[in-house]
Amino acid sequence: MLIATHGGKFHADDAWAVAVLKILYPDAGLVRTRDAAIIDSADFAIDVGGVWDPATGRFDHHQKGFDGARGSGVPYASAGLVWREYGARCVAALAQQHAGQALSAETAQQIAWAIDGDIVQYLDLSDVGAAKNAPGGYGLSAVVSGYNLNWMDEQRLGYGDAAEAFRTAQFERAMAVLTDIMANAVKYRVGALQALEQVRGSEALEGGRVLFLKNGAMPWSTVVRKEMPDVLFVISHNLAEQRYMIHTVPVSTENFDARADLPEAWAGLRDADLAAVTGVPDAGFCHNGRFIAAAKSYEGIRTMARLALDEVDRLAKAPV
Repeated sequence: MLIATHGGKFHADDAWAVAVLKILYPDAGLVRTRDAAIIDSADFAIDVGGVWDPATGRFDHHQKGFDGARGSGVPYASAGLVWREYGARCVAALAQQHAGQALSAETAQQIAWAIDGDIVQYLDLSDVGAAKNAPGGYGLSAVVSGYNLNWMDEQRLGYGDAAEAFRTAQFERAMAVLTDIMANAVKYRVGALQALEQVRGSEALEGGRVLFLKNGAMPWSTVVRKEMPDVLFVISHNLAEQRYMIHTVPVSTENFDARADLPEAWAGLRDADLAAVTGVPDAGFCHNGRFIAAAKSYEGIRTMARLALDEVDRLAKAPV
């Protein structure tokens, strides 16, 4: 099996698309070329060839009249075209390989759509010129672009076989980075799915206003935000560091606003200073942003949770 894409400068969309196919077909060969005969003979033609036809492995978007776009209106480039066709299969393969989980076809597709929304669509937007980077001022598209040769590399290597071999090696390095990003995205989402029921079944404290997680590494923010409107603080056991944490509950993913902040008097304090203010001997720290604090013991963090709730209640009763 042979995967063909264009030579010369590469972008995040073609590197992502080829990386997806290499996950599914690890023994496939790769050629970067503009030779039409080689492209036509390849099993997959990515970002080159002037044809979009998934049935024959053709995934180009540069041809006249191409108007492929998501339902949201975001246009497709080669990353999105390949992900649309093979994303769910890629997710399933990565979940099995990196998380030991066999996903249903429906779950794999849901995760693939989520990754398209978080990552892939931005690679496409950047490639078609609808967004500068993907996303942010130094986003993923810019990072991948940095693996290309610059003028100093070309001056050092010349413009022949040595430069092209180096460019191909850099393309493969970029693919490896993107493969890691895919695997991490899948592992995170599989882990979030596995954690859902455990978070839902966690112990409610202080009249339901505090939730206790026995394993603080589990992702909890989304389910608490969406399903537990009465929870103001989450306390958790950090198993790796053997300490207990108290977290605020974010209102949304867009900013740091919380349902309730930790007490202002705790902000930025550590150890003895925090212990003096809270009366908790093993208090460890409180972030200056008042969204997380720690204590060494469960009893200590429970006391801090009660103090935080008392402060919320006091502020609620204070005259405006």
